[in-house]
Amino acid sequence: MEKEIVDLNAAKELGLNDEEYSRILKILGRTPTYTELGIFSVMWSEHCSYKNSILQIKTLPRSGGKLLVSAGEENAGLVDIGDGLAVAFKIESHNHPSAVEPYQGAATGIGGILRDIFTMGARPVAALNSLRFGKITDDDGSERNKFLFKNVVKGIGDYGNCFGVPTISGEVYFEECYQDNPLVNAMAVGIVKHGETATATASGVGNPVFIVGSSTGKDGIHGATFASEEISEKSESKRPSVQVGDAFTEKLLLEASLEAIKSGAVVGIQDMGAAGITCSSSEMSAKGNCGMEINLDLVLLRDKSMSAYEIMLSESQERMLVVVEKGKEEIAKKIFSKWDLNCVQIGNVIEDNRIKIHYKKILEADIPASELVLGGGAPVYKRDVKEPEYLKKTRNFDSSVLTEPEDLNQVLLKLLGAPNIANKNWVYQQYDTQVRTNTSVMPGGDASVVRIKKTNKALSLKVDCNSKYVYLNPYKGGMIAVCESARNVACTGATPLAITNCLNFGDPYNPEMYYQFTEAVRGIGDACRFLGTPVTGGNVSFYNLSKDYAVFPTPVIGMLGLIEDYRKTVTSNFKKTNDLVYLLGNKNSEIGGSEYLNLIHNILKGDAPDIELQSEKNLIDLLIILSKNKLINSAHDAAEGGLAIALAECCIMDRNNKIGVKVNIDFKNRKDFELFGESQSRVIISADVINKEQIEDLSSIYSVPIKKIGLTTGDSLRINSDIDIEIEELENIYFNSIEKILM
Repeated sequence: MEKEIVDLNAAKELGLNDEEYSRILKILGRTPTYTELGIFSVMWSEHCSYKNSILQIKTLPRSGGKLLVSAGEENAGLVDIGDGLAVAFKIESHNHPSAVEPYQGAATGIGGILRDIFTMGARPVAALNSLRFGKITDDDGSERNKFLFKNVVKGIGDYGNCFGVPTISGEVYFEECYQDNPLVNAMAVGIVKHGETATATASGVGNPVFIVGSSTGKDGIHGATFASEEISEKSESKRPSVQVGDAFTEKLLLEASLEAIKSGAVVGIQDMGAAGITCSSSEMSAKGNCGMEINLDLVLLRDKSMSAYEIMLSESQERMLVVVEKGKEEIAKKIFSKWDLNCVQIGNVIEDNRIKIHYKKILEADIPASELVLGGGAPVYKRDVKEPEYLKKTRNFDSSVLTEPEDLNQVLLKLLGAPNIANKNWVYQQYDTQVRTNTSVMPGGDASVVRIKKTNKALSLKVDCNSKYVYLNPYKGGMIAVCESARNVACTGATPLAITNCLNFGDPYNPEMYYQFTEAVRGIGDACRFLGTPVTGGNVSFYNLSKDYAVFPTPVIGMLGLIEDYRKTVTSNFKKTNDLVYLLGNKNSEIGGSEYLNLIHNILKGDAPDIELQSEKNLIDLLIILSKNKLINSAHDAAEGGLAIALAECCIMDRNNKIGVKVNIDFKNRKDFELFGESQSRVIISADVINKEQIEDLSSIYSVPIKKIGLTTGDSLRINSDIDIEIEELENIYFNSIEKILM
């Protein structure tokens, strides 16, 4: 063994506490080497072990429905969509690397999530993202926030475009709390035939272990794992080193990996993402109840001076660990050579459930694989919770004291041009949304839709979270994130099937922040169980805070919906004049956490809007049956900005076919609250007059309130005598505001 003596101080420098170090001594029966200590530190970090979150995550519905594998079993979730096809999908964060180097941080985040999909044997068909930044207007930090925003978007666009996957949907929010901690969450979706999936499990004693793809360098050694958690908060000397992505190599790796999987040579395969060789070797071994013996002298290095510690923890991109069936080594080598990629054997599968690492004729590490991983010996903690003190202040709010605005036209226009509401076409235009020619509903609507070639099926996909709601009421905010994403895909005519989630929070050691986490997870779980959308997997990102800011609790939901017949897809914009316009759902006027309250009155108070799960499910079921019977011409969720903003978007969403609307609302409460409040479970639909009776009958059958509020006509948005704005003015503000801010 390596002779270097390791003490408790070294363990603390690597993020391990006294209890964990004592546990390591007990597991090994001796003092660990520095390499072993690095392996434990990274594998027992939150990023790899979920030590502070797994007890809460296990409360989520993680099996059932159309899931083919339970959450956490493989690199990504797998959902049956019929006709012998399955969808692999997953979302993950790359927050901390993107704060350090936004372009490469975002690019490598896309690369990592794509590898999780094609190591399942699935060909990626779509990418999505959820992005959060500090304010980009009227703020001392706005220039830095603009820099982060522009470069994150460029990193996503460049990598996805070069790789050849359409980036079809996403969301972008700007709030002061993200000033020092931008959130960059990336989601990818792929299609695979039943029987052609791959597993991230090692098996077969004597089977060779290969590294395929790029060579190994020092990039990312203190990257998105332990250093992005406790250490990055406490030690400038351990700031993340930049990971560098290469989308062209990733494209080659995709084709080679899929070909190798189909050849039958691959026993198990896993992306070398967080913690590189360390994570992939230990997790694959633990799943297969076996071990690996690895010789680091065989690893192709970009820097010959690298130590065993650095090689094991390197997060160099575009690499896979592959277990090949013995006797089929040449098949694998030939395939990867054809695609001009490295394919080097570095070890073998062994019977003993241990990871044995050799380097320069020294045994650098010898650790039981099962002691390193989630569900094995990795520590699990239950942190203290305390209801946040700020909730007493935010809930103590009397909306009646607010001054009622005199000019509702100006209110609507200000909201429509606000960064959180304005169209993000500046972002979408940098993405290739149509590569592979499957995208049938483009970014900007309620959800995006991707056709599955050689079938009539289509996938409806959405990422969603209103973090202000979660801040004001973590439980209801978690439920709303699930319900709104389900409602969004239902607006396209899709049946919600399953979710993946990316849970972005502050410090789990802070009882108030951990309360936010536990309550949001509870809300997600309750909503998923009721709607029948199990959780396929995802990611937890803690420590999104700085000296001055902690992010709003932001549990981003990635929703998968299925449209059986793509020809019955519904979009959000009005299609023609003289269509009836209905409001489905209750006409409430809740303003807590609304953009109206925040932007017009500079207040973030009140409670999150109420959400009633049975009402939500009824609305979703109604939308699906209306689309299947082709009874509606459009459907659009009333979300940020409320009813008035939703109506404006319906008029202008299709810039080649803008249609006005005349609306009459029977106001029961304050006009501003009814127009701009953000009550949940409400959708605006338009339909031919001939379908009036069927729509109203079905609404009654599904117990969904329905109110005819207007008619599509003219070239303006008219609501009673209170709002009257020409479509051209709405369009200009909605589509050009972001670009003007960035100029």
